[in-house]
Amino acid sequence: MPHFLTDILIAGQWRQGAGEPLDTIDPANGRILATVHTATADEVDEAAEAAAKAAADPAWRDLLAHERARLLHRIAELTEQSADELAAVQTADTGKTLTETRALALSAAGTFRYMAAALECAEDSLTPSRGPYVTMSVYEPLGVVGAINPWNSPVASDAQKIAPALAAGNAVLLKPAAWTPLVSLALGRLITQALDEFRLPTALLSVLPGSGRVVGDAVVRHPLVARIGFTGGTGTGRSIATIAAQKLIPASLELGGKSPTIVRADADIEQALAGVMFGIFSSSGQSCIAGSRLFVAREIYDTFVGELVERVRKLRVGPGTEPSTQVGPLVHHSHRDSVAAYVDLARSEGARVLCGGSAPEGQRYEDGAYYLPTVLEGLPNTSRTCQEEIFGPVLVALPYDDEDDLVRQANDSVYGLACGIWTRDLRAAWQLARRIEAGTVWINTYKQFSASTPFSGWKDSGLGTEKGRDAIRAYQRQKSLYWGTSGHPLPWAN
Repeated sequence: MPHFLTDILIAGQWRQGAGEPLDTIDPANGRILATVHTATADEVDEAAEAAAKAAADPAWRDLLAHERARLLHRIAELTEQSADELAAVQTADTGKTLTETRALALSAAGTFRYMAAALECAEDSLTPSRGPYVTMSVYEPLGVVGAINPWNSPVASDAQKIAPALAAGNAVLLKPAAWTPLVSLALGRLITQALDEFRLPTALLSVLPGSGRVVGDAVVRHPLVARIGFTGGTGTGRSIATIAAQKLIPASLELGGKSPTIVRADADIEQALAGVMFGIFSSSGQSCIAGSRLFVAREIYDTFVGELVERVRKLRVGPGTEPSTQVGPLVHHSHRDSVAAYVDLARSEGARVLCGGSAPEGQRYEDGAYYLPTVLEGLPNTSRTCQEEIFGPVLVALPYDDEDDLVRQANDSVYGLACGIWTRDLRAAWQLARRIEAGTVWINTYKQFSASTPFSGWKDSGLGTEKGRDAIRAYQRQKSLYWGTSGHPLPWAN
């Protein structure tokens, strides 16, 4: 059994929060893992004040870029060394399989390592002179930034915000999801250890669990918070964007999705079957990029979907701690009920349930938040089931007749986060990928990520980007410097 932190990190100190107690639940069996006392709005204020002082501390403010990179490398090392522990904590808190959570912990380590390398390579610029002066463009930290993350992949999401923010020279207020605070607290312990080792102020990071209504709102509205990075639902993202606009601060928003995955008639069928299943049923479908709308060329539709259903029925559902499990429980019983309600909605809209469509039966599933991998067909793309994000292991299959029909249906969504294309024709893949309205398109693969490649959403799927070398610049202000070289007074008074 992993060790669960119940103290929270406020202004560089580990202590019990003064807010409401929060029971975190193991979704595999419904048991309480730990009780965390959440932060209050006053404690957010305390953390922000301490963060501003830490960001202005000469020990941090004057640290050269390569020295900040050394800190990030150390965080990466500690994260990698603790990958098994972080995986165990996240599996207990989210229900994900240990295989996935260990990969997420290693991904977090890789993000810190990549941002360290990118920081060492980052350059200010000498811009072309247009007069008797030398012009430079330099970058400086914002000060205090807020990071608000969801429950589905917390350790990787945390790293995607904390690493570039620290690389840029800021202090960070992290608000983890109320359902899954434990792995964020565990990562926070590693980061404070590294800060201590480098004799830097630990108030550079606070980890503030609690509700979005109390803690999230206090972080977003705080006058010292100069930027918000948010991953979560589109409705909440719109509210955060409104507040950010009122404060005239930047915000990056990685929001919902209803991603199409496309199987052309010339696809490698084995490759496509495996990819489609991974795209929707890994993480139990609890992924913003899940390939939840399956478009199959009509001439192969019946054969492909028939084989897909047979394979989906054989997926192994169980606790994330069991090595054989492919589909774990959903994160919370109330979320499982929400997914079940969507399948009931699909039935009312006329869907045919080809497999799944209920919680699994048996004693081992009775107390957990399980739902069977589900494949639906018979719905138009305009149905609510095809248009709204379910965030669970539910796939809707639709045939298409030609590429214009396909593009029209695939783009007929308020979302534009991701897409998958399965085809042997790379020229057709290129042309199709350029017509799809999405920030990320995978061709003959799915759900692959690189810290070096920017990630963004179009339309209601988000605003701004994460990852890539420019992620650090997103957490900085740009300043122009002019150096006069003429040696003569400006002539305006002559």
